[in-house]
Amino acid sequence: MALYLIGDIQGCDEPLQRLLAELSFSPSRDTLFVLGDMVNRGPDSARVLRRLMGFGGAARCALGNHDLHLLALAQGARALHRNDTVGDILQAADRTALLDWLRWQRLAILEQIDGHPVLMVHAGVLPDWTSDQTLARAAEVEQVLRSDAAGDFLNHLYGDEPDTWHDALQGVPRWRMIVNVLTRLRFCDAAGRMEFATKDSAGAAPAGYQPWFEVPGRQTGHMTVAFGHWSTLGPLQRPDVLALDTGCVWGGCLSAMRLGGKLGADGNEPLARELIQVKCPGGQQPF
Repeated sequence: MALYLIGDIQGCDEPLQRLLAELSFSPSRDTLFVLGDMVNRGPDSARVLRRLMGFGGAARCALGNHDLHLLALAQGARALHRNDTVGDILQAADRTALLDWLRWQRLAILEQIDGHPVLMVHAGVLPDWTSDQTLARAAEVEQVLRSDAAGDFLNHLYGDEPDTWHDALQGVPRWRMIVNVLTRLRFCDAAGRMEFATKDSAGAAPAGYQPWFEVPGRQTGHMTVAFGHWSTLGPLQRPDVLALDTGCVWGGCLSAMRLGGKLGADGNEPLARELIQVKCPGGQQPF
């Protein structure tokens, strides 16, 4: 059995198909963990969802900002942007099944791999959030998305405030804050205040801010946090950080990381890793 993490697919089904062939992926034997942004910007969002749905429990997916954007579009909470490419889902005969499947995916996943905890999210984790707190707060929003309250929440999903976490936050502001952390975070300050305007590389941090994973004393620093979302960051491999958005939709690569499987590996040995990539032709230009 092999475990694979895959970065942002964004509707690029043909590269995904080639990557799975490169991995010799078998849903009866292996498990995929997809780090969010399964849809949008690429040409075949519906095919991507159908492919992942067809893997059943062998595909475990985190929700990204584009996935939530699709749910908001389907709810009528947003209008299609000129660069959105999810019309194939919104107009599909199996639209309801696709959206229901998406609604039941996770915002945070924690997996023990060869004795090593790996926390998976789309974007990031605030420095003072523990893994348990991250999972619990993600579960709050997951429950909302699967409930009758989903429509009201999706109508109020967008916005940069609040930008700092407080335990006293309640209702929509609290849920929006959780979503923004897990699906949009790149930079924050030492107090956890988030900054959303900057989308460039880690070296472009605004004054007073730094990449969320560089803040000293990060509560998840003892484990690996795997994420996508940040294509300008490039593939980043550290014991505590694994970044896998390599810009497939922009003409970069679609990346998978094989984790574990080293004979005799345990929590006292480094977690075995192997990066596998396929080149993605063409792609949209960033904007």
